Amino acid sequence: MNENIYEPVDPNRSYSAITEEVLKLWKSEGLIDRALNSVEGKKNFIFLEGPPTANGRPHAGHAMTRTVKDTVIRYKFMNGYSIQRRNAGWDCHGLPVELEAEKHFGFKTKKEIEEFGIEKFNEYCRESIFRYIEEWTQVDDLLGFWINHQNAYVTMRNDYIESEWWAMKSMFQKGLLVKDYKIVPYCPRCETSLSSHEVSQGYEEVRDPSVYVKFREYGTTNRYFLAWTTTPWTLPSNEFLAVNPDYEYSLVEFQGDQYYIASKLAEKVFGKDFKVISTFKGSELSGRKYYQLMDFLEKPEGTMFVVTGNHVTLEDGTGIVHTSPAFGADDFEIG
Repeated sequence: MNENIYEPVDPNRSYSAITEEVLKLWKSEGLIDRALNSVEGKKNFIFLEGPPTANGRPHAGHAMTRTVKDTVIRYKFMNGYSIQRRNAGWDCHGLPVELEAEKHFGFKTKKEIEEFGIEKFNEYCRESIFRYIEEWTQVDDLLGFWINHQNAYVTMRNDYIESEWWAMKSMFQKGLLVKDYKIVPYCPRCETSLSSHEVSQGYEEVRDPSVYVKFREYGTTNRYFLAWTTTPWTLPSNEFLAVNPDYEYSLVEFQGDQYYIASKLAEKVFGKDFKVISTFKGSELSGRKYYQLMDFLEKPEGTMFVVTGNHVTLEDGTGIVHTSPAFGADDFEIG
């Protein structure tokens, strides 16, 4: 028999054309929904789409993460799971959307936004969001992502906002919310606090100034805690000195004075011209008192003391860290 069971494949077919034909078939026949609904009533697999921010076009990184998500969805489907809550979602609040609008108008300050008009600025933000959502939807279709765009949630809609307030109210009524203080990064230009993710986007490798500072031990004339800091401008607000409770520390003599320092860092700081008087664990330094570095604020003598913290490392410095609760999250936790 010479009859062909299948039509011959055109070796010159365009891959993009094949993609368009397949996607058109999926949509016209509703194949994704039909496939996923074919296992209803069986064991459930709940997929919650962590919403990307609608402030720009998707890039290669987004394509990768969406491919991973889609792989999990399809794998679970092939293993007989009913895929629940596979709705798309879009994060519409926060600085990324506003910064995209500022870039469009060339604004550099909050005052420019106010002069332009907050309502007009917000309206452009809304238009920008839906423009980018449309582009994301097209990319999701090209990727073949099994996600439901028809029932997508959008965080700026009132029903979504009200659901968030309901959740907060419920947690408050159950006593799950705590009122407290916390150190957070703050942007003076935007006049708002920043998330850790927003701050991490601006990290750069820079050369910081660092200083070694002598804090005289309380009740002595020439014995010091030798601290190290890369934020010398915060020294006026010093409240504590921190050591690691598990490290070994030494009391050494150098050029007529005595210094507490992490044993492993002594030679790095003093060279070889020092004498070890005694050694002990950092935990033994806890509670030791020292004199205030700058006495422009009246504080009773004996109220400055050493604390312990696991954030203290031996990578640089002296193993003794100047601590100012007003200028850092770790410092605040200790304070």
